[in-house]
Amino acid sequence: MALILLCSSFLISVILTAVVRRWATRVSFVARPRNDRYHRTIIPMGGGIAITATIVLFLLAGIALVHLGAAGWLGNQLAFHAQGFVDKTPQLIVVVIAIGSLFFMGLADDRKRLGPYGKLAVQFAVAIAAAVFADIRVELFIPSKIVTTVLSVLWIVFLINAFNFLDNMDGLSAGIAWIVTAVLLLAAIQSGQVFVSALALLVLGTLAGYLVFNFPPASIFMGDAGSLVIGFVVAMLSVRTTYYHRESGTSLYAVFLPLVVMAVPLYDFLSVSFLRIRQGKSPLVGDTQHFSHRLQRRGLSDKQTVLTLYLATIGTSLGGLLLHDATVVQAVLIFAQTLIILTIIAILEATGKASGQQ
Repeated sequence: MALILLCSSFLISVILTAVVRRWATRVSFVARPRNDRYHRTIIPMGGGIAITATIVLFLLAGIALVHLGAAGWLGNQLAFHAQGFVDKTPQLIVVVIAIGSLFFMGLADDRKRLGPYGKLAVQFAVAIAAAVFADIRVELFIPSKIVTTVLSVLWIVFLINAFNFLDNMDGLSAGIAWIVTAVLLLAAIQSGQVFVSALALLVLGTLAGYLVFNFPPASIFMGDAGSLVIGFVVAMLSVRTTYYHRESGTSLYAVFLPLVVMAVPLYDFLSVSFLRIRQGKSPLVGDTQHFSHRLQRRGLSDKQTVLTLYLATIGTSLGGLLLHDATVVQAVLIFAQTLIILTIIAILEATGKASGQQ
């Protein structure tokens, strides 16, 4: 069943991306070269349409199947969990509405650039709705639901913007999101979470299908309509995955897995925000100061830059997976390894003579 979901979402994503790419070219829905963007050719937009459509299509299909009593057609295991899926339907509807809200706002921004603060307000509204009505909240052993809701809203908005920031080079945001989602899938499987695992598989197939066309050199961009949705879905997966099981002796440090796994996108978000604020600019206004651009200006090609950051993400992710059974000393070593990987990136992007904006 898992393989069917992965392969079918991949196939649908490939087909939709190909169709959207042709449509975008025909209607001139394209990204043109600008001073605050690195690409120098006209590239079709609309990848976010294919990504969002694939995810929403499968979510709605899943809801329809269980409510029509057709889950048994797809296997006994799915039928066994059908009632749980029915019980979660209201939450899934909220998730679909949240995804749709971010998608349409992102699509509007792709067509006609919107103000950053209006976009941020919508992101907070979506995050609040997800935390309150879909129970997408962290726990962290905090008894206050208000505190956990606030923390969850901030985390969701943070990741939405982190993956939006990462969408600055061919294959970067989708590729890193794929790696992060794969790690979250492993954590969810380890925790026996069927629904979270199914959503992660759906996201993996969808992103893989899109990357067929977006890996350097890209023939289509996702735009904000895709990156905002990806950030939200990854945030949702990271919050809904259970990392700590007291009864099974899981290490308490496992709750830090999302921070370790997402160290690379968080580093990009924080570093570029710091640079912009130091220069008296709004951290929400785009430019070419992302760490991928800074690496590129040191002589790396687009593909080399993206692969370097993929490897860095895999490096931190492997350490994050070990947190499940880590002792104090092992957890400290994993955190140290994560910092070392980020420091290597910082050294690489700051070394040598650069041309262009710093």
